[in-house]
Amino acid sequence: MASEDVKTSESAVSTIVNLAEEAKLAREGVKAPGPALLSICKSLVAGGVAGGVSRTAVAPLERLKILLQVQNPHSIKYNGTIQGLKYIWRTEGLRGMFKGNGTNCARIVPNSAVKFFSYEEASKGILWFYRQQTGNDDAQLTPLLRLGAGACAGIIAMSATYPMDLVRGRLTVQTDKSPCQYRGITHALATVLKEEGPRALYKGWLPSVIGVIPYVGLNFSVYESLKDWLLKTNPFGLVEDNELGVTTRLACGAAAGTVGQTIAYPLDVIRRRMQMVGWKDAASVITGDGRSKAPLEYSGMVDTFRKTVRHEGFGALYKGLVPNSVKVVPSIAIAFVTYEMVKDVLGVEMRISD
Repeated sequence: MASEDVKTSESAVSTIVNLAEEAKLAREGVKAPGPALLSICKSLVAGGVAGGVSRTAVAPLERLKILLQVQNPHSIKYNGTIQGLKYIWRTEGLRGMFKGNGTNCARIVPNSAVKFFSYEEASKGILWFYRQQTGNDDAQLTPLLRLGAGACAGIIAMSATYPMDLVRGRLTVQTDKSPCQYRGITHALATVLKEEGPRALYKGWLPSVIGVIPYVGLNFSVYESLKDWLLKTNPFGLVEDNELGVTTRLACGAAAGTVGQTIAYPLDVIRRRMQMVGWKDAASVITGDGRSKAPLEYSGMVDTFRKTVRHEGFGALYKGLVPNSVKVVPSIAIAFVTYEMVKDVLGVEMRISD
C-alpha cells in the first residue's frame, strides 16, 4: 500500500515537472523576436532627450544659419555670425534668438529618437549579415559598415519628420514685420497644405536625403570609430575602467560633427532655399526690400544649385557655415553624450554587437 502511495506521489511529481517544462517551452515559443518593447521605448526616449537638449543649447546659431542661407542676396541684413546675432538681439530681443526653437524641438525630438534607434537596429542587422557573409562570428563593424548604418538611420529619420523641418524653416525665417504670419506649427502646416498642396511639404526632400547620407553616416561612423580606436589604444591614458570620460566623448562627437557637416553643407543650403519657394507673402529677408524685391524662382534641385552659383558664386553654397560650425560641433557632441548618459540612467544596454 505504501509502495503504491510512493508510486502515485512520484507520478504526480513527474506530471507537475512535465507540465512546468511544457509551459516553459510554450512561453519560449511565443516570445517575440527582437528587442523588448520596454527597451525600444527607452532607446527612443534617450534619443528624443538627446535631440531636444542639443538643439535648444544652440538655438540662436541655428536660426542665424537659416537666415544667412535664405536671405535675398540683393538686400543683405545679416552679414556674419557676430553682426547677425547682434542684429537679431537688437531688432527682436531674446525671443528672436529662440524663434522657431519650439517647432525645431517638436521636429528634432522624434527625428533624433528615430535616428538613434534606427542606427542601432541597422547596425545590428548589418553586423549579422556581415558575419554570415564572412563566416566569422567574432567580426565587428568597420567604419564603412557604420557609415552605411548611419546613412540608413538618417534617411528614415529625415523622411519621417520632413514636413516638420519645412515648417520649422519658415517659422524660423519670419519676423514680426513679415506680411503673412504663421501662428504656429499647426497653422503653418494647414496653410502650406491649403495654398501649396501636399507635395509642398516635401520641397527640398531629395537634396535633404542626398545630404543626410554623408552627414548622418559620417557622424555615426566617425564617432563610433574614434571611440573604438581610443578604447583599444588608450593614448594619453584617456581610458579609465574600460570607459571614456565625458570630455573625451564630447571631443569625439565634435570631430564627427565637423567632418559630417562640412561635406554635406552645400546640400543643406539648396534644401533650405527650395523650401522657401512658393511661400506667398514671404518674409522680407527672402524677397528683399524696395527695388530689389523679387520672388524666389527655383524649379528643382539642379536649378537651385545652378542659379545660386551663377548669381552669388560658389561661396554662396557655404553661407552660414561659420555659425553652423559653431553650432554643430557642440550640438552633435552633446547629442551623442546625452544619448549615452540617458541610456545608462534608464538601464538600456547597447545591442549593436549582440
